[in-house]
Amino acid sequence: MTYSLILALVFGYLLGSIPFGLLLTRAAGLGDVRKIGSGNIGATNVLRTGNKGLAAATLLLDALKGTAAVLIVGHFAPDLGPLAGLGAFIGHLFPVWLGFKGGKGVATYLGVLIGLAWQVALIFAVVWLAMAFLFRYSSLAALTAAIVVPIALYVLSTPQVAGLFVVMSLIVILKHRANISRLLAGTEGKIGAKG
Repeated sequence: MTYSLILALVFGYLLGSIPFGLLLTRAAGLGDVRKIGSGNIGATNVLRTGNKGLAAATLLLDALKGTAAVLIVGHFAPDLGPLAGLGAFIGHLFPVWLGFKGGKGVATYLGVLIGLAWQVALIFAVVWLAMAFLFRYSSLAALTAAIVVPIALYVLSTPQVAGLFVVMSLIVILKHRANISRLLAGTEGKIGAKG
C-alpha cells in the first residue's frame, strides 16, 4: 500500500510539473514568460504577453493535468485519486524541471477539483468569474474562490475531500502573499494588463 501511495503521488507530481505556460510561450516565439509581469508560468502571466489564445491554452492544460492525475490514478485505485491530484498541484507549484519555481497553482487546483467534485468546480468558476468581472483582479478572484471551495465541499461532498482542499487553499493563499500585499497597497495589476 505504501508503494501505491508513493506511486500515485509521484505520478501526479510529474504530470503537474509540466510547465505548459513556459513551453507554449517559447513555442510561439514569445521568449521566457518568467521574464515578464509576475515572473509566473501560469495563465494570468501568459495573458500579459498579449496573446489571449496562449493564455487560454495554458489555463486549459494546467487544469487538465490536475484532472488527468485524479482520473488516471482513480481508474486503477479510486482511493488514491485525491493523492495524485495533490501531487499534480504540488508539481505545478514546485516543478523539478524549473528549479522548483513554478506557478501559483490555481488552474491545477481547479483541475483537481473537476476530477473530484465537478459540481463544486462550477461554484469555483462562478465565484472566480464574478469577482474578476467586478474587480478585474485575477488574484482576488482566485483567493475568494479558494476560500469558498472547502466550505462548499464540506456542505456538498465528503469531509475528506474538503480537508484536502483546506490544505490546498491554504497553499494557494500562501503563494499569493505578494499579491495580497499589492492588493492592500492598490498596486496589483489588473486582468489583461501587459507587463
